[in-house]
Amino acid sequence: MNHGSYYERIDDHRFKPTPHTGGAWNPDEQHFSPLGGLVVHAVDRYLAGRPDTGLVPARISFDILGRLALDECEIRVETLRPGRTIELLEAVVLIAGRPVVRARVWLLAMLDTTAVAGGPDDRLPAPETLGRWRLNDVWPGGYIASLDLRPVAPPLPGRTTAWVATPLALVADEPCSPLASYVALVDTANGIAVRQPPGAWMFPNVDLTVHLHRRPEGRWTGLDTTVTFGPTGHGLTSTVLHDLHGPVGHAQQILTVRPLPGTDG
Repeated sequence: MNHGSYYERIDDHRFKPTPHTGGAWNPDEQHFSPLGGLVVHAVDRYLAGRPDTGLVPARISFDILGRLALDECEIRVETLRPGRTIELLEAVVLIAGRPVVRARVWLLAMLDTTAVAGGPDDRLPAPETLGRWRLNDVWPGGYIASLDLRPVAPPLPGRTTAWVATPLALVADEPCSPLASYVALVDTANGIAVRQPPGAWMFPNVDLTVHLHRRPEGRWTGLDTTVTFGPTGHGLTSTVLHDLHGPVGHAQQILTVRPLPGTDG
């Protein structure tokens, strides 16, 4: 069944967002989550257009530079630091000719380190065993309405663990890598563990950094999320990232915290 997509391709570098990308803070803007996945998709295509080096993304950092208008976007990718075992790429998203997102991707060589692999390996309960959560009771926007969310336990202020998936394609009629599809859901973390009602307080993130110690697999993105508000208008959303096999890495988002105009805060 064709459920639709978040983006439609216009040409090699330009994409048109669909209403499913509508943001949580402003439905007339793009939610950053699918746009982050689209950036990874553009990086994948850039890498596919050159000889295979065996390098894979291990860190992806996004800086959100401006308003993400619900308008066509252009993505340009270039190599900043070439190398045989370590490489740095940069991707820039432009809307109306202005940079709105700048992403940097560290690529590392893949080696067989099974003999020394170790770390926390606790798995989350399978999403099929959990009930659904209507997050659009908390947030507006086409993106939030598109999600299948399964909380592991009742959500608490500042602390939630949940699975998230979507029936939508990232780009219409175009296969995407498991990594692009996975990253397209990671920015959801800042909305699942709200400390204050979003009708009274704003706490948007201005960045997203993803570190991966292995490649995520499958259609589900697991978010074990903690949100902290400091006393001077700053906050932090920290997430242990999971797939069905266990942890795959971490995500961090810095927040600007402020009361909405016209509210008591």
